[in-house]
Amino acid sequence: MTRALLLAACAVHLPPSRAAGASPVITLPEVDVYAADAPSLTDRSLMATRVSSKDLRQLSRGTADTTGLFSRVPGFSMWNAGGISALPVINGMADDNVATMVDGVRIQPACPNHMNPALSYITPDMVANATVIAGITPVSLGGDSLGGTVSVERRDPQFARRGKVLVTGWARGAYHSNGGGWEGSASATVANDTWSLNYSASYQARGDYHMGGGEGVVRSSLYKNVSHSVTLGYHKGNHLLAVTAGQSDTPYEGFPNAWMDMTNNRSTFVNGKYTGAFDWGTLEARGYWQRVDHVMNDLADKGGHSWDTGMPMNDRNRIAGYQIKATIPFGRHDTLRIGDSFDHQWLADWWPPLPGSMMMGPNTYQNIDDGRRDRLGNFVEWEAHPAPHVQTLLGVRSDVVMMNTGNVQPYDYVARGMSGMSTGMSGMSGMGGMSGMAVTDSNAADAFNAQNHHHTYVNFDLTALMHWDATDRLSIEGGYARKSRAPNLFELYSWGRSEMASTMIGWFGDGNGYVGNNHLQSAIAHNVSVTADWHDQARKLWELKVQPYFIYTENYINVNRLKTFSDGFALLQFANHNAQSYGVNASGHYTAWSSPKWGTGVISAKVDWVRAQDLVTHTSLYHQMPTNGFVALDETYGNWSGRAEVILVKRKSTVDVLRSEPRTPGYALLNLTASYRWKKAVFQLGLDNVLNQAAYLPLGGVALGNYIYAGRKGALLPVGLMGRSVNASVTMTF
Repeated sequence: MTRALLLAACAVHLPPSRAAGASPVITLPEVDVYAADAPSLTDRSLMATRVSSKDLRQLSRGTADTTGLFSRVPGFSMWNAGGISALPVINGMADDNVATMVDGVRIQPACPNHMNPALSYITPDMVANATVIAGITPVSLGGDSLGGTVSVERRDPQFARRGKVLVTGWARGAYHSNGGGWEGSASATVANDTWSLNYSASYQARGDYHMGGGEGVVRSSLYKNVSHSVTLGYHKGNHLLAVTAGQSDTPYEGFPNAWMDMTNNRSTFVNGKYTGAFDWGTLEARGYWQRVDHVMNDLADKGGHSWDTGMPMNDRNRIAGYQIKATIPFGRHDTLRIGDSFDHQWLADWWPPLPGSMMMGPNTYQNIDDGRRDRLGNFVEWEAHPAPHVQTLLGVRSDVVMMNTGNVQPYDYVARGMSGMSTGMSGMSGMGGMSGMAVTDSNAADAFNAQNHHHTYVNFDLTALMHWDATDRLSIEGGYARKSRAPNLFELYSWGRSEMASTMIGWFGDGNGYVGNNHLQSAIAHNVSVTADWHDQARKLWELKVQPYFIYTENYINVNRLKTFSDGFALLQFANHNAQSYGVNASGHYTAWSSPKWGTGVISAKVDWVRAQDLVTHTSLYHQMPTNGFVALDETYGNWSGRAEVILVKRKSTVDVLRSEPRTPGYALLNLTASYRWKKAVFQLGLDNVLNQAAYLPLGGVALGNYIYAGRKGALLPVGLMGRSVNASVTMTF
């Protein structure tokens, strides 16, 4: 039965990115062997939102940051950072609390500022599938996380009909007026019915952008990235093997809310994927390896750098691992999934001495030396249909996380016993208040080296989910999830306590200094969520989805305030606190008209509301998005399509006082987009922030780039939102 279902499902189709009339191709889809009778709950869960192919095409032409592809997903927001390095947020949980997967691989941070997050290694054009799971996450789709899962994947290899040769591809160019941004990307495939070879490349570059309302330039917001990848695919019968090798280079990327910028980042990777169908079920296996070499320093807006100025910081990161998952049907109504995975991370974070500097020398500052984080994960998941119109999902997962690191050293051990140093530092205009740096960091290094650095965290997750199609117009889904995550290497092992050293640590965009805590425990989140989905009988004309949720987290990794520096910034130490989060996500759409004369008009909207508190400090958790949403009208008429969208964000008044988080005013933005398809070309023209509204990013942190550029004088403001921008793109297919 399994083999017959798989062959029947291996249908001829056109990829979404290809124009009508192109030669058909055959792909081997990801098939659930039980899907012919009832779709898998992991595929149809109301907790999961899959970005439609239409939205993927439209959004990828307007954003250079892959995180932006999820901007219309309920419960999703972004911690704004560099132009291509925003950190994903789900229901108020951000960054490491979210399992971020690229081609099935969990990529750990390789920078003390998290300047190279997982989604920065794949450009929007290359994404074929994008999914967010908010709320109750199946154990088969994520571990070592609290808030949910974000997953993006490239397209599987394409194959020709038997006896034919397929040559297909596309190319795109784009321009953005604000910041003078240019983008170019292309993909080409040559294949027969057994072998497939694809080459893809992309280029992205932009200068500093301007705020709306004539409020000036947002300093340190420029970037440049070049990426290449090659995929070799082999398809025979019920089996598919794909190997992708690639490289991503970011020669520079400014960070408007950080003391430092990224002055080079090179990632080289190899991923392998196998899927196959057998009489007993299906098997999926992945293996991967990635090398990251990362450099930080000051770009021009922050003073620039040379051989004897600036603040050089280097990172070298290596990850490798595998994942194996088997899906086994039992009878007509039950499915068993079992899986095993291993993830290895090795990290070195060192800061070379600066020639002639009394503060940064004569030795190399070792922040993390020979850091290791190994995670062994196993899960079992049971999906059942105990009654008509009812599906249940039960799963349990274990993750054993083993961490260790070597001894460290400050720039100058010889300086012990000195009563303080206030020597100025060339090229460090953004880093004042460093008196006593050598004494403080020497003592901190001694204390750190005297400790045992080895940790083993034994965590387990549990998911219980039920989906009920109450009527042909109402579906209800609810459940409970116990999620856990161990700290990352920087939360555990960062040790410097001077202002200069500690402010080099932290991915929060607040300008404060952070120090690790060698006694951190794993965070454990208890998530309860219910989703109600009202829709028309055919699920085509209208839908309204409402999802309330509550999360109680034991040992949430937050911070304690240790002291305040002379310039007003604080020294914060990572610490375990209990916390709670709760909120409501609502979204819907309605087909207002559909006729040959007027085309099709669809009204869509979403609204998100979240609150989160630290139950120890009795403050708000950091970077909680204020009430926000959008109302949009999409019109399709023949080859024309367009969208008018109003984005609404309430004033941010609930902030984390421990981090001196700024409040931001509310705003409303109008965005317009139109596109036209002509033969094998698509032309798109968009206008973002049509009224050139002046606004600040609620999750953008403070504008340290502007603050440093102004000589640390004047008010320290939030990072400004981009003003009016004309976006134009052309996509050609063949």
